[in-house]
Amino acid sequence: TIIYQTTEDDADDTVVPRFNSAGGNGENLIFIREDEKSLSFGDNRIAEAIEKYHAKLLILDPMSSYIGENCSMNNANETRAEFNHLIAVAKDTGCAIVIIAHMNKMRDTNPLYRTNGSIDIAGAARSILAITRTPNKEAPAERYLVQVKSNLAPTGSAILFEVSEKGVDFISEMEMTAEEAFQSLVPKIGRPNDKEVKAKAFLMEMLKDGEMLSSDCEEKLEAAGFKKSTIKK
Repeated sequence: TIIYQTTEDDADDTVVPRFNSAGGNGENLIFIREDEKSLSFGDNRIAEAIEKYHAKLLILDPMSSYIGENCSMNNANETRAEFNHLIAVAKDTGCAIVIIAHMNKMRDTNPLYRTNGSIDIAGAARSILAITRTPNKEAPAERYLVQVKSNLAPTGSAILFEVSEKGVDFISEMEMTAEEAFQSLVPKIGRPNDKEVKAKAFLMEMLKDGEMLSSDCEEKLEAAGFKKSTIKK
């Protein structure tokens, strides 16, 4: 059972149909009613619903709607206090909790600092995943899923996927850090690096007859004298 709280999409006409379309069973989705009172991190109804329905996952979307109307997201003491409510619920019930948050507009920075509000918000989370567009302009539906933070396990591989009508289509796993994924979208300032230009020309020549495995491409680029740091760029 999954408890899904969102203020951005309607349950009946959006959330449940999308869940079913992606292969889920909409009957396993539970929604806590917020008609009379909005839900917040410290609301007792969260723990009560988890215990009543034996929920294994709670999703709160977005964070700004559920952290509490009296909580300043830029105040570390206030945000930590709100997160402590959810941390206690997770420990007591064994329910995993996913909080969806929007990113700020700071592009040229560490993804860990892209969450709106205090850095203590990122500090309270045990794991942080981020989704960003890819630089592939010919495939605007492509996205990277990258792990920004992982306290309890090794950092996972990046995942390349595509947004489709039925949900998402997973394409492949990639050896890419969160920083590399986000930096790929930052406009480069100044003259292009000669080595990068030559490597790109060499790569385009290799691929003119069709696709190749990335490992084969890297091997040929290295054999041609290009360094790994240049190839990754």
